[in-house]
Amino acid sequence: MSLVKPIKKLASCVVLDLDGTLLNTDALVSDVLKGFLGKYGKQWDGREANRTVGKTPFEAAAAVVEAYELPCTTSEFISELKPLFSDRWCNIKALPGANRLIKHFSGHGVPMVLASNSPRVNIESKISFHQGWKESFSVIIGGDEVTSGKPSPEIFLEAAKRLNVDHSSCLVIEDSIPGVTAGKAAGMEVVAVPSIPKQCHLYTSADEVINSLLDLQPEKWGLPRFQDWVEGTLPIESWYIGGLVIKGFGRGSKVLGIPTANLSTEGYSAILSEHPSGVYFGWAGLSTRGVYKMVMSIGWNPYFNNTEKTIEPWLLHDFAEDFYGEDLHLVIVGYIRPEANFPSLENLVAKIHEDRRIAERALDLPLYSTYRDDPYLKSCVKDGSHS
Repeated sequence: MSLVKPIKKLASCVVLDLDGTLLNTDALVSDVLKGFLGKYGKQWDGREANRTVGKTPFEAAAAVVEAYELPCTTSEFISELKPLFSDRWCNIKALPGANRLIKHFSGHGVPMVLASNSPRVNIESKISFHQGWKESFSVIIGGDEVTSGKPSPEIFLEAAKRLNVDHSSCLVIEDSIPGVTAGKAAGMEVVAVPSIPKQCHLYTSADEVINSLLDLQPEKWGLPRFQDWVEGTLPIESWYIGGLVIKGFGRGSKVLGIPTANLSTEGYSAILSEHPSGVYFGWAGLSTRGVYKMVMSIGWNPYFNNTEKTIEPWLLHDFAEDFYGEDLHLVIVGYIRPEANFPSLENLVAKIHEDRRIAERALDLPLYSTYRDDPYLKSCVKDGSHS
């Protein structure tokens, strides 16, 4: 998924948001609010996310107090939550592609600004747990250093001023609608990376909408191109997921002719929330059968419009029978493309088979083939099975 308008300007510097763009702050917010609201007999279900993402801390807190009819003022709410958040800044993970992006621009001497609605002290605290981040930014600006936060353009105009560059030469990367609005009001080009699922259609003012930072193509803006793609694949830090094979939507074999081995996402919602929707690949270990090449999709499958984020691995082997109920371990080692919608079922099937060809070739490369012997797979496969 990448919605692109004709490129009007070339950029010489990059202005980045922090929460939801570089850091997976949303997961921490959800965890803290679930516990806090429980004291009042309320249950955080994320329904106010659209009203809080990209807002100043006071505006976001006010939205929660109002929506849940809490018996406290906004200031009291913030005072109670502040220590809960501060104690857990160290647990916020970088979003996929964030470290790669920062190292890439820093290594090529591209000036970067960190511009967030959060107070400066919070920004400094959060990034202190991520090696190399603070020194990579030429300028850091917090929401308490300007008169008005996003969607006001003030913070972005201040970023250009401190860099001593024309505002029109800045490329903004933002996850929220207030951030996108601010960037465009500042006369800058804006790439949106929506942090709330299935909301891309709301980002019409952005110059480009991408699925995740993994999909950023800096060369479109006159910035140095990433050089780490290998034969149509992007190596990523390996991650692991496993469980029993369950019956899915009944469309893999019947509708698509592609027998996916659906995994239960129970207990893995946190892991799935950390990884962008898209097509990945790696190795799969089946408890009674062995280790096989695998390509898989994560997400909502826009063609079928899933209501829940799912994981659907396709083991690249012709099995004579189903293996429902078997233990399946996956090691995910690379990324192929973002999730996308297709005009027809035929187009979708053709793309899936192209994904298979890319994954099969890539997994023969030493870069990826070594993961076939990963202990996580070996722990799943019983002695005597195929490998």
